[in-house]
Amino acid sequence: VRAGDLTTPALLADAGVLDHNVAAMSAQRPGSALRPHVKAFKCTALAGLLADAGHTGFCCATVREVEGMAAAGLGDDLLLANEVLGTRRLGALVASGAARVTVAVDSPETIAAAVAGGVREVLVDVDVGMPRCGCDPADAGRLADDARAVGLSVRGVMGYEGHLMHDPKAERRAGAVAEAMEVLAGAHAEVGGDVVSGGGTGSWDCNHLVTELQAGSYVLMDGAYARLGLPFREGLVLLTTAVSVSARGWAALDGGLKALAMDSGDPVL
Repeated sequence: VRAGDLTTPALLADAGVLDHNVAAMSAQRPGSALRPHVKAFKCTALAGLLADAGHTGFCCATVREVEGMAAAGLGDDLLLANEVLGTRRLGALVASGAARVTVAVDSPETIAAAVAGGVREVLVDVDVGMPRCGCDPADAGRLADDARAVGLSVRGVMGYEGHLMHDPKAERRAGAVAEAMEVLAGAHAEVGGDVVSGGGTGSWDCNHLVTELQAGSYVLMDGAYARLGLPFREGLVLLTTAVSVSARGWAALDGGLKALAMDSGDPVL
């Protein structure tokens, strides 16, 4: 297929770059040491390639992502790495045998929601410094006890140090990640379980505590991570067509803000 034959805007992935990135990460984090986060690429075909590389457990950000992965036959071990209060659809997946689903909990309310929805397995989500979800580390053990008391299986803990991922100084980033993970290790000592889940592309080589790394952006990369000098390459291109050129010399493309993600800044031409 020639580029001129494609309907634009068209999102194109470089297969060679994809293979390189998958191999580079798998060499450092083989098998279950990596739980790829599908929010970064939202494509079950790409998730299938990661499963073929030995990574059969996945992170999801939404209930819909969990459902999509299960429908694609990739539901061996799915972690919804967010708190949810509406868990009925997840419980239905578990009951059907279509997927093994674990959800994050950080409060009595999210524990109650998991029980009400029929979810059986949870991770205690711990605040390790990023002001988002997660319980106070001092409360982690109590929450785990509460979850077990109502029949839930507590697999372990998770904590995301996302506020540290884009520090351009590698040594400083590694030190800050280590401090955040000390907090998670303390919580894990109180919670128990086999799983310590966290990290991401930005801490792929310096987060040594987690049993599974929640990285996803490395697969296709983005401009923000590319500036850190990581060994992963940018492999995603948005092909557009210049539909008009004004007398002032401006070109208008058919790929505007509705076709682009802007959370990592302006696109690179």
